[in-house]
Amino acid sequence: MTRTGRILSLGCLLLSPLLADAGGNSLLIPATARCALNTVPEELPAALRACQQAASEGDLQAAFELGEFYYDGRRAPRDLAKALHWFEQASLQGHATAQHRLGVMFFRGEGVRANNVQAYVVLKMAAVNGDEDALDTADRVAEQMRRDELEIATQVLGQIFRDYLLELQAAEGREPLRP
Repeated sequence: MTRTGRILSLGCLLLSPLLADAGGNSLLIPATARCALNTVPEELPAALRACQQAASEGDLQAAFELGEFYYDGRRAPRDLAKALHWFEQASLQGHATAQHRLGVMFFRGEGVRANNVQAYVVLKMAAVNGDEDALDTADRVAEQMRRDELEIATQVLGQIFRDYLLELQAAEGREPLRP
């Protein structure tokens, strides 16, 4: 199946109430200021503190950048536990690239026990949120999954979708759909 076909078949397969709320539409992710971690070594401790403060106050881009900083290990020793923490924070707010990174970490077992179901679900969320490469990565994960794992992941995705539809209907004051 082509990428376009997969995107269309995903359609509304996965929409999460965990996405950031922007103007009443949880699918719109607001743009936020970036933290400046590309600085001279003497200024890095202060830049890290400022970025951590912004991320702790809900700046999803700052959380993502902290995750990248600790994951890549170029400017400081690689710290997968911190990378995982910050990617999770950005992911919970709907940051697609952070979700992709987090899915890869779950798949590879980087900083966390490998978990194909979690990897697959998070990668599908990343795809819905706009990370174009996440579908291909999810396909690679699916190739490694047992049938029962894929069934569990599909059930989780279905529940996320149902919850999201109910949330939309409640926000619009409509009666929930009946199965």
